[in-house]
Amino acid sequence: MKEPIQIKINHYAVYARNLIETNKFYSDIIGLQKIEDPFKDDKHTWFDIGCGLSVHVIERDQPWKEQLVDRTNHVCFCVTDLEAFMEKLNKHQVPFGDSKGSNGKVNLRPDGIRQIFFQDPNGYWIEINDDI
Repeated sequence: MKEPIQIKINHYAVYARNLIETNKFYSDIIGLQKIEDPFKDDKHTWFDIGCGLSVHVIERDQPWKEQLVDRTNHVCFCVTDLEAFMEKLNKHQVPFGDSKGSNGKVNLRPDGIRQIFFQDPNGYWIEINDDI
């Protein structure tokens, strides 16, 4: 009998309008650490997100194309201190809100997990929650 195909997530890719600005956001605001870039071409950056997973930031040679992004499509990171993270967003003037889009508000899921949503410099949605 044939073994079933194994599958796991490897990375989440972000198309960047400006690689430097996006790298700064993911390192300074989110707090991710850069890891080795296998392309070594100054058009890609990789960030470690734990468990052997990564965020891959890509700047293309073609002109920027606006992305159709909706809050429903997002990547989520968990933090140990949501209040401290929100203070960091406020310090960097990054607006955030609940799942309905109410600015500065925190969403409370039915399971008691608190979450906020905001956008990266390219318009992609990010959720931060306290599910640790």
